Amino acid sequence: MTAALSAHELIARHRSTLDQALEAIRTRAYWSPHPEHPKAYGENGSLDAAAGKAAFDALLGSRLDLGQPGTDDWVGGETSPYGIDLGVTYPHADLDVLLPAMKAGQRAWRDAGAEQRAVVCLEILKRISDRTHEFAHAVMHTSGQAFMMAFQAGGPHAQDRGLEAVAYAYVEQVRTPDNAEWTKPQGKRDPLALTKQFTPVPRGIALMIGCNTFPTWNGYPGLFASLATGNAVLVKPHPRAVLPLALTVQVAREVLAETGFDPNLVALAAERPGEGIAKTLALRPEIRIIDYTGSTEFGDWLEANARQAQVYTEKAGVNTVVVHSTSDYKGMLSNLAFSLSLYSGQMCTTPQNLLIPRDGIATDQGPKSYDEVAADLARAVDGLLGDDARANALLGAIVNPDVKARLEAAAGLGEVALASREITNPDFPGAVVRSPVIVKLDGAKPDAEAAYMSECFGPVSFAVAVDSAADAVELLRRTVREKGAMTVGAYTTDPEVEEAVREACLEEAAQLSLNLTGGVYVNQTAAFSDFHGSGGNPAASAALCDGAFVANRFRVVEVRREA
Repeated sequence: MTAALSAHELIARHRSTLDQALEAIRTRAYWSPHPEHPKAYGENGSLDAAAGKAAFDALLGSRLDLGQPGTDDWVGGETSPYGIDLGVTYPHADLDVLLPAMKAGQRAWRDAGAEQRAVVCLEILKRISDRTHEFAHAVMHTSGQAFMMAFQAGGPHAQDRGLEAVAYAYVEQVRTPDNAEWTKPQGKRDPLALTKQFTPVPRGIALMIGCNTFPTWNGYPGLFASLATGNAVLVKPHPRAVLPLALTVQVAREVLAETGFDPNLVALAAERPGEGIAKTLALRPEIRIIDYTGSTEFGDWLEANARQAQVYTEKAGVNTVVVHSTSDYKGMLSNLAFSLSLYSGQMCTTPQNLLIPRDGIATDQGPKSYDEVAADLARAVDGLLGDDARANALLGAIVNPDVKARLEAAAGLGEVALASREITNPDFPGAVVRSPVIVKLDGAKPDAEAAYMSECFGPVSFAVAVDSAADAVELLRRTVREKGAMTVGAYTTDPEVEEAVREACLEEAAQLSLNLTGGVYVNQTAAFSDFHGSGGNPAASAALCDGAFVANRFRVVEVRREA
């Protein structure tokens, strides 16, 4: 196939961006090439707000033909959490046809080398970035995120995570030189001399199993880490969130074809309602890498059963905040209220358990009892969400009936400090919008423990009364060890308590945020700087993104010859 874009052109176009990404992961300083503000788009080929909305609207009711081999049916059925029937249909694959076609292009992709693969990936990301407004609507209407969150998290932040994975992949592949001259002295005899070649080789076909809540943000790291290390990638979206990843596959296939590579290096595996093809795919011998975000139950199954593959999971945990003392009580309450409310708590990083000493906490406003802290936090959430327009912009929509059922059941678990309320979205009357519930529990009671030691995904938080700071730290430690945690937060003015929390997080491998009272929240992480998950506790087997996330997606094969 003839390449419309040469390697030289791509390197000239993207090498500086790659170099900046390499510098960012080295320094961990703030950097992003993808604008966060919607008004930044509309020039140099990118879609502005109106064009992006029009492009999304044009997709509704359409057939998204990707030109994949082995298509034996057309499937769909997505309904937006905002009440819209998307009506998009996607190719259903005959795996016995599609998987061999995907393998066929791997040799040329492997031989292209780390730099060329990286800049092809950057071209894919650039074209996705140009369509950020379109992708934002696709993310919004499959995940239930409010538009601005869908725009930022599903757009530039997801693209940053993809680029971050490419940068890490490049670093690990070029760690070993392509060639080496090896000479070993032999005293009076002639030295032994060899020439050695070292080639990063892919494991095979990677399977990326997408999630409903953050299809691009959680999907792009694995997709681009595998592609940049030479693997073909089969994208299996969540059946309720196909569109954003199908568009991603469409862009990737276009770029691969234009750069002279086989477009079948990236393909989509959409499924019929109830088909459940993830298990079938995960056990196929061609699948050598699996990236998965979702429930603990299926993540554990993958780790136990997909033995032929290198499995990277982000599952679930019980995220905890220790509330011991603060020098900014108002700021603490405001920060926590936002963290509990954002996207209706439908984030793997949202705090669930707030551990508060039953004797109360010290603050800059004087001592506050346990009951006062719970009541003041409830008022902070009420104040944040009191205006319905603001509430809709923060909460988005409940993504599925299971979340709604957990929310409704939570009120029966203990004394309710903050009752959930129903909110109407005037633009989308079919949306299910609910404010968070906060339930007070006594940490010493066994029936309460059954509630707070289980993940309750959604807008549900527990104000757990504990006997002391030491008890809080011990409960934190046990929670992370037994249930896992994507995030831990703590508020304390006591250096000894801070050190105890820090030590617990280091020992149990949990990412910690201390005394956040401003515009950074415990449930947000920044690409190139923050690690999302650690891979060291039961919540996830990998971190987004570090060297370990990419290094085992390829192996180095050596060829040596006598000089």
